Amino acid sequence: MVTRRTVLKSGAALGLFTFAGCAPQGTKASSTPSAPATSIDVAKAGAVTLSMLDWWSGDAAQWVANAVKAYQQKYPNVTIKRTSVDWGQLTQTANLRLKEKNPPDIITVNNGWQSLGTLSKAGLVLNLDGYSKAFGWDKFPSTILRQTQFTPDGKEMGSGSLFATPVASSSLIGLYYNKTVLDRIGATVPTDLASFEAACEKAKAAGVVPIGYGSQDKGSSTAILLALQDLFGDQKKINDFVYSTGAVKAGDIGLSEAAERLKSYQDKSWLTPNHAGIQYADAIDAFLKGKSAFRFEYTGTLAFKGAQKQEYGYVQLPQATGGKVVGTGASTAVALGSKCAHPDVAASFLDFLAGPQTAQYVVENGFLPLLNDVKAPADNAEFGTEITGQRSLDKDNGYVPYFDWSTPSMLDTLGGQVQLLLAGRSAPDELVKAVQADYDKFQAGRR
Repeated sequence: MVTRRTVLKSGAALGLFTFAGCAPQGTKASSTPSAPATSIDVAKAGAVTLSMLDWWSGDAAQWVANAVKAYQQKYPNVTIKRTSVDWGQLTQTANLRLKEKNPPDIITVNNGWQSLGTLSKAGLVLNLDGYSKAFGWDKFPSTILRQTQFTPDGKEMGSGSLFATPVASSSLIGLYYNKTVLDRIGATVPTDLASFEAACEKAKAAGVVPIGYGSQDKGSSTAILLALQDLFGDQKKINDFVYSTGAVKAGDIGLSEAAERLKSYQDKSWLTPNHAGIQYADAIDAFLKGKSAFRFEYTGTLAFKGAQKQEYGYVQLPQATGGKVVGTGASTAVALGSKCAHPDVAASFLDFLAGPQTAQYVVENGFLPLLNDVKAPADNAEFGTEITGQRSLDKDNGYVPYFDWSTPSMLDTLGGQVQLLLAGRSAPDELVKAVQADYDKFQAGRR
């Protein structure tokens, strides 16, 4: 599951890169694309119209609109016709959209087997290898590059060919806190798991809900579990499990410890009472109204306004042992349809979406920019804490992919198991067994 924000400092672990390119028109997932021109002169391409289908909405839609407008001003001969639909709708219908008589040239895709893997195997999106070396995509750190790679035969994820590029915005999962509430209960901003749990103890003793939560919606209920997994799991093993590159089991990736910890929080009454009946939007609203001290959440989801920008903060907790910062993070992936009539021009727009000008638009609309150093608002303390959290990940190159990418049904499996666990109808080991069963079933189908 991916939809949100991020900052990577120039010269940090992820460096500063530019993007461009796609394979020649008609390239299929199983073919090796020919090398593109080393330079693309968009201004001399003549009149070009590109269709773009994406899921960006709300504040995110504004930075995208700004980027489209700026690109068209830079290249008056290019027109980009953008259509936006719901994330779930686009994810579920991308294969059909790309098979239409007039399919999109540019499309946002969800990472993982359930979306990009299916599209690449079917030859519905272009293999970008022909441009990777020419434009420096092969210099991406593995933690980011692997997220949009599949082997041309569609059998392996996290290696092989590049089928999409990130944009200058991405999303993490981390811990948000309310400074006013922490001051009231005599707690400080946590720096590790122990100090976080100590603050939760103080909140509970003071009659304050320690962790704001709502578990009615399966997909959003898993953020806390995945954040805890990042504190206990080995980075390489998590990657190997998600990318199916080894014999790693669900019990070896911090999932057991995370489930046990989450269950203990429920047993201690640290989670919002009656959270099983609380919808995602209502849980967010309650946290923004100061009803709890903490909330595990995706960056870019909480729309802080006015004084809230000084009242709230974010932290990327280090692992329980060793102190390395490991976190779930990814950018929205953008691909080019296999029938793209003007791939070179479309590629230059991908470059623009990942560049510094777009990154500045991202920041101005309240999101964290990826791969670029930009000027952040000086009056937004909360945003500054997110940048700090992001850069701690950069320093340790600690990115892991979204866990639900591991199978097409994993998000549903995880969400259902979290609900059962917190309802007292399951146990941590049963959650792990259910994850392993989902994984094994999918792997058997692949083989």
